[in-house]
Amino acid sequence: MTGEPKGGDRKRSYAAPALEKGIEIIELLASAPTGLTVSEMAQRLGRSIGEIFRIVIVMEARNWLRKGPKDDRYTVTYRVLEAAFRATPAHGLTMAAAVPMQELADAINLSCHLVVVGEGCGLVVKRQESPGQVGFGVRLGVSVDLVTSCSGHVLLAFMPEAQREALVTELTGSNPAAERTLRQRIATVRAQGYEMQPSARVAGVTDLSAPIFGFEGHAVAALTVPYLVMIDGCQPTDIDQTRDRLRETAERISSDLGWVPAAVG
Repeated sequence: MTGEPKGGDRKRSYAAPALEKGIEIIELLASAPTGLTVSEMAQRLGRSIGEIFRIVIVMEARNWLRKGPKDDRYTVTYRVLEAAFRATPAHGLTMAAAVPMQELADAINLSCHLVVVGEGCGLVVKRQESPGQVGFGVRLGVSVDLVTSCSGHVLLAFMPEAQREALVTELTGSNPAAERTLRQRIATVRAQGYEMQPSARVAGVTDLSAPIFGFEGHAVAALTVPYLVMIDGCQPTDIDQTRDRLRETAERISSDLGWVPAAVG
């Protein structure tokens, strides 16, 4: 009786060339925000224009790719992100967070966003814009540096220990000083229950972030507010009040996800 293929034999037996090309195209376009033409994709992937063109046409017909109205450059559509949400826990998370995030933004007159752990980085999976006339926000789908960002520190601090250890090693590589600094920051965030620091990307913005816990008691996301000081007097909460409101909102979402705070003995 012939057994099931193993190892490399299994990979060859179960190869799906069209699927592989489609995945390659999406991964390539993910790093090309202005899009690429079919010929550029073929060149970068080392494939013929004909084989890339056939896959692109199918993906465009299913609304996974969109061709620019003024050129022949293709970009990935939000349908990819939508499908990913439906297929992962991110969908339930964003559903639970929708109303509390709206109410938080209304209360502090600032934007907020939700970050989960991706492949070696954080990923913004939901955003709520500021209700005010002027505001600062982070785009949906943006990747976040776990080492330097406020959201990253929170995610690392409250994720399962084994996952944290593996990520810290991966992110800091062979740099003992960087690893020591990151571990110290993680310890501080765990002790105080939140993170607050100047934005790693934009001057004049202070990022505030709090963990959202799942049923098992580990962080499934970080809820983050880029705090701006408005000079026209429209700021309803100062930075400490904003932090407290943020933490209350994170706890509310956590409770909706089944989290129960550990009893204090």
